[in-house]
Amino acid sequence: MKQITSIQNPFIKSLALLQEKAKARKQSGTFLIEGKREISLALKGGYTIETVLFLPEVCSETESRKLSNNAELIEINKEVYQKLAYRDTTEGILAIAKAKSMQLSDLQLSENPLILIAEAPEKPGNIGALLRTADAANLDAVIIANPKSDLYNPNVVRSSVGCLFTNQIATGTTSEIIAFLKERNINFYCATLQNSTSYHTQDYTSPTALVVGTEATGLTQEWRNAATQNIIIPMQGEIDSMNVSVAAAILIFEAKRQRGF
Repeated sequence: MKQITSIQNPFIKSLALLQEKAKARKQSGTFLIEGKREISLALKGGYTIETVLFLPEVCSETESRKLSNNAELIEINKEVYQKLAYRDTTEGILAIAKAKSMQLSDLQLSENPLILIAEAPEKPGNIGALLRTADAANLDAVIIANPKSDLYNPNVVRSSVGCLFTNQIATGTTSEIIAFLKERNINFYCATLQNSTSYHTQDYTSPTALVVGTEATGLTQEWRNAATQNIIIPMQGEIDSMNVSVAAAILIFEAKRQRGF
């Protein structure tokens, strides 16, 4: 079995770039996954694992081999692992995985889909929280409009606790996504302050997409103009908005309640 013990190894340097640079991930079409649960969920989600690197004093060769799915296995030392590991807590295992296509045309939707759409979310923590909520509700898909963050950013992988791999995800421009929804007769409800009605008055039992924007600027005019209905979560305090993942969860689980789940 191959062993690597130097952080100056060219292969290790290339992996460090995958952790640090979106450009490196895009050029190679690969990214790093850290942790047993995350690797297991990636495999379950149909991701291809190219290589597994493990620290034998923390994660055994036998355990690593089970998670490798017949990919190349490389033993590394503590110095190399610490160079590549992103999290403070360690599980002693990393995997190099192939990125998936995130085209709208790749989505496989049910006959009565429930979809979450987020326009231009910037903070990896918010994206991760949205993906966790989508997984909890077993949504058909999560669509990111006009993405500003690389979804394979290690912060997204970490904050989603592996839900990056359990959801169907697609990206596109606002115009592309609106056209996609209209072609499939999917109603879409936009969470916004302008010209809105209370969210709980709407019927989400037919094919539905729930659309949220950033806390700072909300949704763009294009979404608000095209919406089946603009909706609002009534506020009783001094502020007029809440964290985007919290707002999304309220809307999603109202739709799930209406659908009998």
